[in-house]
Amino acid sequence: MSFTHLDSSGHARMVDVTGKTPTVREARAAGRVVCAPHVVAALRDGTVPKGDVLAVARIAGIAAAKRTPELLPLAHVIGVHGVVLDLEVTDAGVEITAAVRTADRTGVEMEALTAVSVAALAIVDMVKALDKTSSITDVRVIAKSGGRSGDWTREEP
Repeated sequence: MSFTHLDSSGHARMVDVTGKTPTVREARAAGRVVCAPHVVAALRDGTVPKGDVLAVARIAGIAAAKRTPELLPLAHVIGVHGVVLDLEVTDAGVEITAAVRTADRTGVEMEALTAVSVAALAIVDMVKALDKTSSITDVRVIAKSGGRSGDWTREEP
């Protein structure tokens, strides 16, 4: 088996996508922040002392998607043309989903995962004074479309 991110000597390299034709691509990712019931109540009531948790998390996630190549050394710098970040307060905490779109030479799975991860971190940061046990779980790609490998959707129970 060969690895695209290793050269013939086994050294890390960035894959050259110069010859690829730009196509429309999308990736969706999801994750959750598990919080104590009193934090869920504060999120629903809008009474978290640090302010509007969901608004901050949404902006943090969108900004993070655009900065993915700064965080992941082998990620390509691509045009992130659209990011939708949805947050839903549930009885267990906050469900996060991100959809990232581009018309470029490589996919946006890492951008979608980064958006979800940083949105989750922003939530934890804003509620940590209320609940030091909040945790980030289940960050995963749930679907992708476009590109050479085509469409894929995670089968979840």
